[in-house]
Amino acid sequence: MNSLTRRFQLAGPAGVIEALRDEPMAGAPTRGTAVIAHPHPLFGGTMDNKVVQTLARAFVQAGWVAVRFNFRGVGASQGAHDEGGGELDDMLAVVAGEAAQGPLALAGFSFGSFVAVRAAEWLWSSRAVEKIVLVGTAAAKFQVPALPTEAHDAALVVHGEQDDTVPLAAVMDWARPQSLPVTVVPGGGHFFHGQLPLLKSLVARHLRS
Repeated sequence: MNSLTRRFQLAGPAGVIEALRDEPMAGAPTRGTAVIAHPHPLFGGTMDNKVVQTLARAFVQAGWVAVRFNFRGVGASQGAHDEGGGELDDMLAVVAGEAAQGPLALAGFSFGSFVAVRAAEWLWSSRAVEKIVLVGTAAAKFQVPALPTEAHDAALVVHGEQDDTVPLAAVMDWARPQSLPVTVVPGGGHFFHGQLPLLKSLVARHLRS
C-alpha cells in the first residue's frame, strides 16, 4: 500500500492474530488508529480483500493508522471460525493491542461490518469511537444490532444499489428503525467492482467531516 506497511502478529483469544499496519507517510500528523474487519472467512474473506484495502487507503490518506487483521482461522491467524462471537473477541483484542490509547475508529466490510457494529456496541460505554464506517453491512445474513444512538453522527453506512449478496432492502430494514442514513452507490454491487475509487472518496469525505 505504501512504504509504511508492516505485517505483524499479536496475541488473541484463540492464539496468534495476523495483521497489517498501514501508517501515514513519515512526518504526517496521525489522527488516531482505525481497526478494519474483513468479509466472511468461509467465503474467501481476508484482510487483503480489495474493499478492505480501499478502506485502509482512505483512512491512511486522512491521517489515520489503519490496522487490518485476519479473523481466527484465516491466513496465519490461529483458531476456527466462530460465526461472529469469537470474531468479535478477535477485533476487541486488536483494539486493545493496537489502539489502546488515542482516538479510535472502527470499520468493516460485509461480515466485518456485522462484527464492527458489535464492537462499537461493546466499546461505546467505556471508549469513545470517533469514526465508524460500515460497507455492505451483512444485515440479511446476521442479526446486526443497532448502533448506539450517540454513534450515528460518527457513522457512515455505504451500500451498493444492486448488491446481490446483501440486498439493499435488508440494510434499509436494519437502518430504518434507527433513523440511520444509508449512502447508496447507484449500480453498485457487493464488491463495488469498478467503483472502488468512488467508495474511497465517500469514506475520505466522511473522515474529513
